[in-house]
Amino acid sequence: MMSGQTDVDHGPMKKISSMFSSLQEKLHRDKGEKKVLTPPLAPTPRPLSHQGRIPSPGQTFFFEHLVVVSLKKSNGDKGYEPQISYQFPKATNRSQKEEEEKCLKAVTLFCFPEGVSWAPLTEYHSETFSFVLTEIDGSRRNGYCRRLLPHGKGARPPEAYCIISRLACFGLFSKIFDEVEKRRQISMAMIYPFMQSLREAPFPAPGNTVKIKSFIPESGTEIISLTRPQDSWLEHVDFQTLFHCLTDEEVLQVFAATVLERRIVFIAEELGTLSQVLHGVAALLFPFLWQHTFISIVPRVLLDVYLAPTPYLLGIQSSLQHQLTDHADLLIVDLSAPKGSKFITRIGDEDTLIPAKLQEELLQALCRRSSDAPTEELNRVISEAFLTFFVKTVGHFADHIKKSGGGKQAAMFQKRNFLKAVEPKSSRTFVKQFVQTQMFDLFIQEEEKQPNHEGQHQHTSLLHISLYLFYRLTHFSLKVGDMMVRFGYCDNFVMLFSECMRGLVSTWTAVCVIKRYRDKIQCVYTE
Repeated sequence: MMSGQTDVDHGPMKKISSMFSSLQEKLHRDKGEKKVLTPPLAPTPRPLSHQGRIPSPGQTFFFEHLVVVSLKKSNGDKGYEPQISYQFPKATNRSQKEEEEKCLKAVTLFCFPEGVSWAPLTEYHSETFSFVLTEIDGSRRNGYCRRLLPHGKGARPPEAYCIISRLACFGLFSKIFDEVEKRRQISMAMIYPFMQSLREAPFPAPGNTVKIKSFIPESGTEIISLTRPQDSWLEHVDFQTLFHCLTDEEVLQVFAATVLERRIVFIAEELGTLSQVLHGVAALLFPFLWQHTFISIVPRVLLDVYLAPTPYLLGIQSSLQHQLTDHADLLIVDLSAPKGSKFITRIGDEDTLIPAKLQEELLQALCRRSSDAPTEELNRVISEAFLTFFVKTVGHFADHIKKSGGGKQAAMFQKRNFLKAVEPKSSRTFVKQFVQTQMFDLFIQEEEKQPNHEGQHQHTSLLHISLYLFYRLTHFSLKVGDMMVRFGYCDNFVMLFSECMRGLVSTWTAVCVIKRYRDKIQCVYTE
């Protein structure tokens, strides 16, 4: 569903100049305006305290739980209810059991959100989808689920495999499901040694591979390779379903409503479609993060959440659509409806929220993708288009985070000066609305804490982003000694490259600040 993005080694550094020029021309076509350099793909997002960031390799397990959820006949005529028939690992103490019970009770609801209305089946098309579990403190865990018909004869209800992990990497866990399913067909006992080996393995860094040894009767010992995509922030995202269900113009209307934090409901029968689309919409916001209710698949018992007055992104199955009786101030998008009738309910201004010129530029950027483009190419074009949109509208924010006094006084965002500096003026109405959102406010709060808004820290950030730009534009892994990056008095490439790869700076800040310092950067490639 949401496979990640991997890089291809295209080799020659001589392509850099033309690629830089092409990117600059895309961003600033206005006559007389200085060209600005921004990356074609977003850098890895900096960690936010409430977003459950991807840990460094070795800091956490691949997953927290693997459960098999089966449908059991309930007492009386209540149909079936989901119950956990297998769990790995088992809780080791009482406090763990209590915590796990709360988590796993929610998991059963998301694995079978339709409720108890099931009947035994002889055929069932397996589907893979994901959901997010949000804790009281705002931290998030990802649920990956595969539903299928268990091995056997005659009519039987489907069952679901579910993996709970702090890590967001759909493609990787889809491959793990393939291996779990293969072993489940032999015996439930075959799952344990494989999952134990996986749990003990270190989570690979972006672009790296971890190999797991596993024994299967009649096949012998197998080596299973699990490779993490190079672009870690996109490894949970596949935009293909979103742009298959909606036209580019419809995506822009959904994007506009999402950016301004409205209440949006997506309707589809397929669970995979709902989860893909909602995760895709949320990914369009990068480097900002959706801070409100996000339920990619709403279980029947939680359907009343759509009545909440606060912003949300909800995915609801078509079979439950008739229960949405209050449509006030809602954008309801039917992903299965024919073209021209996707919006069941809308506020009415969605197509005018984004200034016309910016809409045109976004549509032009999206048109650069090929109809048969692979997932990684599609992700690249789309992520570049929307990141560029944010650079153009609010990318100058770093110029307006300043210390009001000397010493260690915290930096403050000067909103009034920031809004006055918005260009062109036709974008100011949109930006004034956007700065009122919680996602922008929390983003600025995090940036105010960063040390790299004044002085040497700022220059260091620019070195890091220049490294990142060369890395992304040339599509091959940098090697220490192959490239030197010089910037004024800072020319210790090994140290800077190391810090860049460890994520010690806010690369998004560097993207914006680079506008002022771009002429001072000199990059030299040595064979």
